[in-house]
Amino acid sequence: MIRSKKEIQTKCKDSKIDKKARRKKLVIWLLIDFLVAFAVICAFKYIPNRYAPDPNLAFQEPGQVSTYLTHKLLPQFNDGIQLGGPFEVEITQDGLNEIIYMEDWPKQSEGIMFYSPAALFVPGTVVLMGTANVKGVEFVITFELEPKITNDGLLNLHVAKVQVGAMNITSLAIIAAKKIYEEQLSDIQIDADTLQAKIASSLLDDTPFEPVFIVNKKKIRVESISIKHKQMIVRFVPIQAHNL
Repeated sequence: MIRSKKEIQTKCKDSKIDKKARRKKLVIWLLIDFLVAFAVICAFKYIPNRYAPDPNLAFQEPGQVSTYLTHKLLPQFNDGIQLGGPFEVEITQDGLNEIIYMEDWPKQSEGIMFYSPAALFVPGTVVLMGTANVKGVEFVITFELEPKITNDGLLNLHVAKVQVGAMNITSLAIIAAKKIYEEQLSDIQIDADTLQAKIASSLLDDTPFEPVFIVNKKKIRVESISIKHKQMIVRFVPIQAHNL
């Protein structure tokens, strides 16, 4: 079949239009991909307004024992145990920040370096924040924990939210944490009844546990946890004398 010159010209013209349309679509999709990537980077690089490590702690030397822990918190706790009845321990936001800061920083895990920690008490929630450095790129990580005593008297350490910048990665973070935890314990036999195992199960699987501890050969139970603005109050109740 022999095509006329006009038909050939028309086909060439339509082909050029199709190419222009495809190029236009390609440019639009490239622009969309760029904007999405830019938005994701901005979300990850976002620094929450409430993230404000105490500059006064910069004058403290990490690795030392916190004076708040030794002179205020532990005396409260020990005095309460000695009295033999229900007692409360108040933990202040500033005091908790001092205890955390006195740990050895920076810390490194799975190739990620963590530093500049900060903690906040907001109603019902403990907020832990810090800077993570991944191959020279810095992100602010936010971890929100909601400790609750259930109607059965069990303690659940509910992970409410995990964020990198402004990006919510709670589900992904828990899955990754489970995998790392299982890999680290693959060659170690851990008793499921230990406090460490129960805490890990509560954090990773939302499983409540009995909040009973043995201190100075005495059993005590966490009866309630009240988290207010810049303050957390934990109420303890003795169970019975316990001889080890």
